[in-house]
Amino acid sequence: MAEKQYRQHRFTREPGSTELFVVRHGESAAVVPGRPIPSVDGQDDPALAPDGQEQARRVAERLAGQRIDAIYITPLRRTAETAAPLAERLGLTPRVEPDLREVFLGEWEGGEFRPRMAEGDPIGLKMLAEERWDVIPGAEAQDAFRSRVRSGIGRVIDAHPDQRVAVFVHGGVIGELIRHAVGGGRNFAFVGADNGSISHVVVLGERWALRRFNDTSHLSEAFDLPTP
Repeated sequence: MAEKQYRQHRFTREPGSTELFVVRHGESAAVVPGRPIPSVDGQDDPALAPDGQEQARRVAERLAGQRIDAIYITPLRRTAETAAPLAERLGLTPRVEPDLREVFLGEWEGGEFRPRMAEGDPIGLKMLAEERWDVIPGAEAQDAFRSRVRSGIGRVIDAHPDQRVAVFVHGGVIGELIRHAVGGGRNFAFVGADNGSISHVVVLGERWALRRFNDTSHLSEAFDLPTP
């Protein structure tokens, strides 16, 4: 008769819960002074850079075997272009969730954000110190941003109990989702999710379990990133 054994517990998804693979879009096109940036409803809407296209391909390779049931994107093209290789491999049509679009940066839209941050603009330094987007003049209020992101991801979760979903979004949105998953505190948007990174969250009702944050193991070799 075999002796009784008690093995270490392995994570299993609870019935009714939703698994979210939260992907930050690939690197978007560089800002070039004097060259207009496409926009959607006042928000910058650049296409992916060549490196971003490669990141999208590697994300697809990483997630293609994960039995994903649905793919979500935002109205901004960099998420659609990042999701496209995975959608093609899985035969899924991405669904658009407008409330998961990036935080609106007010006067720093129109290609202003990157140059100002690179040049050490005092407002940008204050934004980093306070970890608030709405330090930027005209930017979306912190509470409003948090509310719409929670509404958007709530609709995704409600539509997919007992399923796995890939959600292609933006750095600020990922920061807010992870902040919520760990129960508040520091705004993860200012810790930074890399382009093409994957974070993994399991949600059941009000219980959020963060399984992985900023996984770049599928990118490390090509993009000189540290292996998690």
